Amino acid sequence: MSQIQEEMKKRRTFAIISHPDAGKTTMTEKMLLFGNLIRSAGTVKGKKSGKFATSDWMEIEKQRGISVTSSVMNFPYKDYQVNILDTPGHEDFSEDTYRTLTAVDSVVMVIDGTKGIEAQTLKLFKVCKMRGIPIFTFINKMDREGREPFELMEEIEETLNIETYPMTWPAGMGKRFLGVFDRHNEQFVQYTGNEEEEYIPYSELDQHPELTENVTFQEAEEEMELVAEAGDHFDMEKVLRGDQTPVFFGSALAPFGVETFFNSFIDMAPEPAPRKSTEGVVSPDHEEFSGFIFKIQANMNPQHRDRIAFVRICSGKFERGMNVTLSRTGKAFKLAQSQQFVASSRGTVEEGYAGDIIGIYDPNVYRIGDTIVTGKSKFEYDELPQFPPELFKKVTAKNVMKAKQFRKGLEQLVQEGAIQLFKRYRFEDYIIGAVGELQYEVFEYRMKNEYNVDIELTPLGERIPRWLKEDQVDESLFDERNMLAEDREGNPLVLFKNDFSLRWFQDKNPDIQLVDLFEVNEYNQTLE
Repeated sequence: MSQIQEEMKKRRTFAIISHPDAGKTTMTEKMLLFGNLIRSAGTVKGKKSGKFATSDWMEIEKQRGISVTSSVMNFPYKDYQVNILDTPGHEDFSEDTYRTLTAVDSVVMVIDGTKGIEAQTLKLFKVCKMRGIPIFTFINKMDREGREPFELMEEIEETLNIETYPMTWPAGMGKRFLGVFDRHNEQFVQYTGNEEEEYIPYSELDQHPELTENVTFQEAEEEMELVAEAGDHFDMEKVLRGDQTPVFFGSALAPFGVETFFNSFIDMAPEPAPRKSTEGVVSPDHEEFSGFIFKIQANMNPQHRDRIAFVRICSGKFERGMNVTLSRTGKAFKLAQSQQFVASSRGTVEEGYAGDIIGIYDPNVYRIGDTIVTGKSKFEYDELPQFPPELFKKVTAKNVMKAKQFRKGLEQLVQEGAIQLFKRYRFEDYIIGAVGELQYEVFEYRMKNEYNVDIELTPLGERIPRWLKEDQVDESLFDERNMLAEDREGNPLVLFKNDFSLRWFQDKNPDIQLVDLFEVNEYNQTLE
């Protein structure tokens, strides 16, 4: 086996997804503990203790108690090299999450045991299902009174249309919670109320009458027998196709069941898989290096005002200082500054293999979705999903003397992909579009704190963007209701006030072709 194949097989790259407050970031913290990266785990809402989640590195995340940007964490665990991507749960930042899902080989879905499947979980699950990503489920908060395990399993199967296979089964919940049966390793993991878990092999359970004579334990044993008889059989091929999800129970905050889950997950989770490109499927053990940029983050180091492009390595071996070609432009670059991360903490990385996530310095040339390659290949990986903004606001600097900082901040934050930039046609009026209101709050906060610019946002309300061909632009046809604008590339588009305005315009001007670029893959072909 070559070194590339050997290293590739060690990689486990996955994202953690959930509805806000289901315990996703807390779960990530516990995994970092196992990797010896942190001494004590923080929480998302860490104001009282002063200990915040490692993956919530932005100041606004600490203040608001939410994750607003995907974080990347790399660490060795046992014989594996782990890459965790902790994603924002809030729906206003789902675009960042959707793009992050293109960079992983599997997903951990955290479900709140007291609430079951929530709206954002369902949305994210559908994206995983669409991409055929293997899904592993952790049902959280078993140390609280919640819904019955059978009810939760049934909801997962019916709502998400996926088979379930419980790898662990809980004995009780809330104050009656005794622990979980680990079916995979044939042992009972006892909940002691502190951070130490006690592992009792099934063969030794008769030595623990405090468990075997407990009614809650006996009921759980009967339930498990029912699961064994009537439930689905475990099928690893189905898991890898995304048709069956192994289910684990526990409490991330306690923490309990997380280590049992992580040990089983890390052994079952898939290694990097081949990926589709414009020149066919590229194997991860292909000798030539290739990767794609799925995220750009400005100002991770406030002292240096840097820009980091996050690259998912898809094939070959990365070496610091190597020369790569940006497929979109054909230009060559030397990757002299390369880093791996625990959220905003970073260390120089000398080499990487398929599955690894690395950060490279961006001299303002990369875009989200760009492919970088070595050798003679100029292929590009599949285009990343782009989502239409729903809210639009005009943005101006309150102090005209800050115009330079304003333009720089606007350009850099737009390139991260959370907001989209437009301009009034033939004017210098800037308009930004976003999926939700919270994105504007974060944008305003970061412009003030990272670029020292106070901004004013004037709502334009919800708008429907449709692109035009350059030779079909007739300025006399447009007004405030149907606003003529241009995108970052200078392509003309119309921001229609609503569906009625759009239909009325189409009826009156049947010769003008309107294009919904968010439903078209080849961005430039539609504008030729």
